[in-house]
Amino acid sequence: MMSPEEYMLPCLWKKMFGIDCLGCGTQRALSLIFQGDFVGAFKMYPAIYTIIIMFTILVLHLKFKFKNGSKILFNLFILNIIIIVTSYIIKHI
Repeated sequence: MMSPEEYMLPCLWKKMFGIDCLGCGTQRALSLIFQGDFVGAFKMYPAIYTIIIMFTILVLHLKFKFKNGSKILFNLFILNIIIIVTSYIIKHI
């Protein structure tokens, strides 16, 4: 039986420069979520849950036009950037 990792896209940034990009771990984190390993997914890519929340709210906002939807999405975007950059720095220290 083939593992889910055999179907994942390679990171072109990592192939070209030899270091992880800011998104490295996202596919594996999603795979871990689908396998039920929620803690493992967070450890793999800490921003995975806030990204899922952000995209869920984005889809709902596009359909239902929430009053403060754009403000909420902007704040979630900033939060995700902070989490991604912080975890990237911690990972490489």
